[in-house]
Amino acid sequence: MSGLRDRLTDSLYGLGWAGVRKLPEPAAQALGRRIADEAWRRRGKGVTRLESNLARVVPGASPTRLRRLSHAGMRSYMRYWMESFRLPSYSEQQLIRSVSVEGLHHLTDGLAAGRGVVLALPHLANWDLAGAWAVTATGTRFTTVAERLKPESLYDRFVAYRESLGMEVLPHGGATAFGTLARRLRAGGLVCLVADRDLSATGIEVTFFGEAARMPAGPALLAQQTGARLLPVTLWYDDVSPAMNARVHAPVPVPGIEGRRERVAAMTQTVADTFAAGIAAHPADWHMLQRFWSADLEPAGKART
Repeated sequence: MSGLRDRLTDSLYGLGWAGVRKLPEPAAQALGRRIADEAWRRRGKGVTRLESNLARVVPGASPTRLRRLSHAGMRSYMRYWMESFRLPSYSEQQLIRSVSVEGLHHLTDGLAAGRGVVLALPHLANWDLAGAWAVTATGTRFTTVAERLKPESLYDRFVAYRESLGMEVLPHGGATAFGTLARRLRAGGLVCLVADRDLSATGIEVTFFGEAARMPAGPALLAQQTGARLLPVTLWYDDVSPAMNARVHAPVPVPGIEGRRERVAAMTQTVADTFAAGIAAHPADWHMLQRFWSADLEPAGKART
């Protein structure tokens, strides 16, 4: 049964990449809204979890407001998918027009310094679009990691898709990926990591919207060990422009405190605070449909959701 489900999942994603990219943009946007509205009306686990997460982001929100936010959130999430399915067919001009960036000098100055740059992003708006824009606008390929998905054929699709956008994709986890990322940075390269949800056993506990959560140590550890700049990035959509907005924030400094773990923890908390401000300003664009805070995760020793 699981094999059939895996094949169906892979086929649906394949249909999306093959079919949606051929649609005119207004038709793709309308399709995304219809799918989002239907998913929201069904109130599956993803929608209810999204509302639970948003309740932390917008404390004191009424059930009615949370429902409006989750509806907007599902539309934002499906906009991500519609854009992602169409990204491989974008021209360079379309890509450049698709993102409006503030603070770009933090990235370009970091690359010019030749010591490497780590961009850390949360699951806000469309991180794939931001990555494709960065490759096109700066002329610099970057390296990232991807969580292994099931079925394996779906993981292969995602890797091929991201590589077609100019990314070098490494499988998530282990010293091998970390070592490759460090070498890229020491050579003056660019590394982009989605960094608001810990997928390892080595995450750093941070305070996030007043509660404990765990975030990856990798971005801060890489910056500390290689001398690369660590730049948090936040993304959002608005109703003013069809372009996605991005803000490259100032470099996170390495604090002058004793202990590597302590320095990594302090830097990761700074990244978490930057993410929290971006998410609070645009909560509907945070695509977190999974358990996130420590209080919601399974007890130690059990698999995390």
